[in-house]
Amino acid sequence: MVITSKDNDFIKHIRKLKEKKYRDEFGEFIIEGAKMIEEAIQEKAKIKQIIICDDCKTESSFTKEQLYDIAKYECLYVSEKIFSYITDVVAPQGIMAIVEKPMKNENKIDYKADHFLILDNIQDPGNMGTILRTVDSLNRKQIIVSTGSADCYNAKVVRSTMGAIFRVNVIERDLEKVIKEMGKRDIKVYATDLKTDKTIYDVNYAKSALIIGNEANGVSKNLLDLADEKIKIPMPGKTESLNAAVATGIILYEIERKKSNHT
Repeated sequence: MVITSKDNDFIKHIRKLKEKKYRDEFGEFIIEGAKMIEEAIQEKAKIKQIIICDDCKTESSFTKEQLYDIAKYECLYVSEKIFSYITDVVAPQGIMAIVEKPMKNENKIDYKADHFLILDNIQDPGNMGTILRTVDSLNRKQIIVSTGSADCYNAKVVRSTMGAIFRVNVIERDLEKVIKEMGKRDIKVYATDLKTDKTIYDVNYAKSALIIGNEANGVSKNLLDLADEKIKIPMPGKTESLNAAVATGIILYEIERKKSNHT
């Protein structure tokens, strides 16, 4: 059967998942495109349904092995008109899926890690997705985000993670409580701050956490006050600040470089 009506309850449900409140309510999010579906299958994500455009003629995008894997899931077929109605992609590949979000109570901070990344009110979905990809590139398994940050299950964030969303545990918490808990566990907390003189090259990051702040306002004052030290990326040129995702990448790789030099 091919779904051809916008009034179909399932189609209405997919449309609802474009909004965070419904993603939270149903515990689901949408992924789209052949690569993302393949990543989800490989990472054993909890795929609930796969939606395929019946007349978009995208079969050639998949290998026989991929088609075999896709067939193991509940597949629903929609017309090209309906697929265009539910997609967020300019040039869709004719396939998307509904994936179950990790349960909130399952998302526990692994305090045994040697370093932690904390995101304070990162707003831009592109930045959030790029940061997740950077974290994944370093084989890190978790990030801690404030409740006011961009939703990591927003369609744009999911697309820009290029599959990292399935490998990195996104933990949403009250950051003040997290930082206080880190203090009890002797985890040193560094906050990025343009006003400090101390640079990212002046510390060793042993058992530590890094706070990256909001694109416009930086790390919020309450978290700056709780941090053990403030650091910045030295910029000898005329540029006064960097994109949040770029800054995160520079600092995380400096941390990785120092870690490698001490092993």
